Amino acid sequence: MSKFIVCNVCSLMLFVATSAYGNPASEHTIELQNVSRQSLPFEDERDFEEHKRGFIAEPPYRSIVDESGKVVWDMGRYDFLLTGENFDSIHPSLQRQATLNMNYGLYEVVPGMIYQVRGFDLSNMTLIKGGTGWIIFDVLLTSETAAAALELANSELGKRPVVAVIYSHSHADHFGGIRGVVDEDEVRSGKVKVIAPRDFMQHVVAENVYAGNAMTRRASYQYGMVIPSNPFAQVDSAIGKATARGTIGLIAPNMGIEDDFEEHTIDGVRMVFQNTPGTEAPAEMNTWVPDMKAFWAAENITATIHNIYTLRGALVRDALAWSKAINQSLYLFGTQADVMLASHSWPRWGNERIQEVMRAQRDAYANLNNQVLHLANQGVTINEIHNEYKVPESLRQQWSARQYHGSEFHNSRAVINRYLGYWDGNPATLAPLSPSDSAPLYVEMMGGASSILDKGGKLYDDGKYQLAMEIVNKLVYAEPGNAAARSLLADIFEQLGYQYESASMRNSFLSAAQELRSGKLDAVGVHAGGPDTVRAVTTSQWWDAIAIRVDSKKADGINFKLNLITPDNDEQLVVEMNNGTLTNIVGVQVPDADATLTINRSDLIPVMMQQKTFADQIHAGKARIDGKAEVLAQLQSTLVNFDPMFEIMPGTSR
Repeated sequence: MSKFIVCNVCSLMLFVATSAYGNPASEHTIELQNVSRQSLPFEDERDFEEHKRGFIAEPPYRSIVDESGKVVWDMGRYDFLLTGENFDSIHPSLQRQATLNMNYGLYEVVPGMIYQVRGFDLSNMTLIKGGTGWIIFDVLLTSETAAAALELANSELGKRPVVAVIYSHSHADHFGGIRGVVDEDEVRSGKVKVIAPRDFMQHVVAENVYAGNAMTRRASYQYGMVIPSNPFAQVDSAIGKATARGTIGLIAPNMGIEDDFEEHTIDGVRMVFQNTPGTEAPAEMNTWVPDMKAFWAAENITATIHNIYTLRGALVRDALAWSKAINQSLYLFGTQADVMLASHSWPRWGNERIQEVMRAQRDAYANLNNQVLHLANQGVTINEIHNEYKVPESLRQQWSARQYHGSEFHNSRAVINRYLGYWDGNPATLAPLSPSDSAPLYVEMMGGASSILDKGGKLYDDGKYQLAMEIVNKLVYAEPGNAAARSLLADIFEQLGYQYESASMRNSFLSAAQELRSGKLDAVGVHAGGPDTVRAVTTSQWWDAIAIRVDSKKADGINFKLNLITPDNDEQLVVEMNNGTLTNIVGVQVPDADATLTINRSDLIPVMMQQKTFADQIHAGKARIDGKAEVLAQLQSTLVNFDPMFEIMPGTSR
């Protein structure tokens, strides 16, 4: 069981030490914020009543640290949101959401039966009291925060063993804390059930390994990992405050939900599981608890419109399928439910209220899909749609359909991308120049850097930030070392960030602004593909990941066939380098192989984790190579180690 330490006086600068504040909101930004304050339904305060309902206790600490004393979670850095002040540097609607997400502590959802710990991580931990112990829905992102959440529940409600864990879907903030609440031996023995939707492990690996390096770097922008928390920087992540910075684990489920609907009794509690693939995650499921009239909506229905395309990078989601899954849940469960709760945000109580929220979210995703295609079928392109698609006013006036996580800007482009791809039909955009190649021509034609800076400054002063961004961004790409250009673009990004309601967009603009001013950081903390994920990868998937690291320019001309045998799991593969490309196939051996490598899967795992090399294992007698041993050196010579903090904005490498 993972240990955790709590801390009352830890530094509030959990993620990054940097300048405390940015520039104030401009008069143009303030004017836009005031329009939002006047046009949105702030008189509807039901969310504020619901988010505090059932409060039992908060812990006597605001920070959690790991065994080494490093702060992994600090709720106290957001206390500025509790002062009641309206900040012009935050979109009023986003500030409202950020304040609601200040839930911190233990809450009762169904008297004596269902509880939630909120504010210990990006996601919630939900606990159902079974006949003999706790059934936990989602276990947060890290073992440290998960252990703290479970201890809080046990201290307030009486200690109970964990008898089952349910992973609602394949995103790390819902399974990563597993080692903070159960021991793996208990899962292997069957003493503790770990339940997951179908294809769970397949999608965990695909999302966290193949593009993990790029996704982690991009997530640092989406979630504001590279900026501090204050009214001028990161204030929220839409579905929670932020991601914790601890130990991410993974224990493979020992029970899968394969059918569209399955009913099971878990520790005396009847549950109906609903698989909803292709919604918020490629593997996801809702759960209906009929005897408590409680509907668990996973991450399919939260207090925001979610991402059809998430800025960290992922497969584009299906807005229509998402809408249909919600509609199915509405008619099967929502018409009966007395409470609806989810892995983020707060519950809704009362059947009328539940149906209202479910319909709003159903209609928001359906409208996005239908109206974007309505416009696309009239010739509106992927490069225009975000300025053409408008959310209906009836949905804009419902808080549960606001664009805190996703936004109509990047979601509308995602729908077109899903159906029609990235090309807008104009051959000029089919194979365009890279920005760094095209920008010098633009700068030359615009009269050079001084002309652009002069015009960009005037546009900034006039509050025409998007126009200013268009020309100054070109200058930054043409002249990455131009400090004045980077500074002006940072100022432009900053005001745009203040104006966006979407936390993802705000964080991205403000993160870019900081890096333009100060350069990129050396590290951002959480990395994709931790040790448990690597163990879960099949041998073939690992070779697929290695193939991504092969530099074809170095590999072209190197040709070999390698038979690989892992006796302890009776597996055989052929790994082949040909045409500058590494491939593998399972269940095959070839007689003309250049070499045969024999290594137990258990001894391969340290190599997969980059703790050992094949040469180390051969020298230690844990592997044997027959034939041309140089093929391993040839392979190694082609591999590239990815920089986890690669440059996003030009000129920001220090």
